[in-house]
Amino acid sequence: MRISGGKARGIPLKVSKKGDVRPAIETTRERLFSSIFQSVENATVLDLFAGSGAYGLEALSRGARDSTFIEKNRLVFSDLKTNLACVLKSAKLIGEAGRLINRDVVDFLKDTPEKPYDLIFIDPPYSEIEKLCPKIFDLLYANQYLSENGLIILETPGELALEFLNWEVTRVVGKEKRGSPVHRLYSLAQPRPDQ
Repeated sequence: MRISGGKARGIPLKVSKKGDVRPAIETTRERLFSSIFQSVENATVLDLFAGSGAYGLEALSRGARDSTFIEKNRLVFSDLKTNLACVLKSAKLIGEAGRLINRDVVDFLKDTPEKPYDLIFIDPPYSEIEKLCPKIFDLLYANQYLSENGLIILETPGELALEFLNWEVTRVVGKEKRGSPVHRLYSLAQPRPDQ
């Protein structure tokens, strides 16, 4: 598995077979980033359930300002450190462009962020999507994790269409059929009363 575009294009990503990681397929990532390229340049990125870091690293390679990676599995986190170092070196980026946090996603989201993010990637274990995502989207909204014009990108199986209070699906990238991963792009359904 490699970075599919940008300054670090072609850099291989380490993926531990022991960490139960389902990495984002290169062609699927390429299609997604071709679709959202205007939102990536200079964006602040949050990569939840980061795994190999493919989404946040791809964003850095393609011009994002910085990426924060949340991953709780220690074995997978070790590979993520290696991948970040390789991408930063290849793309000639400073270390501050990537921030690694070894923590449970829901736990992390209970804290208010220092700043809102422009792009939030969510790629949870497929078996836990329906249980975890309502809680995650509630926390993202309550603690103001997304910037006003930001996007949340959720990877799901094609047949699983999810809706969440306060959020609307603005686009679907990929074919909505069984066995095929798709990306659903969410934005705030309406401006916050406090904005």
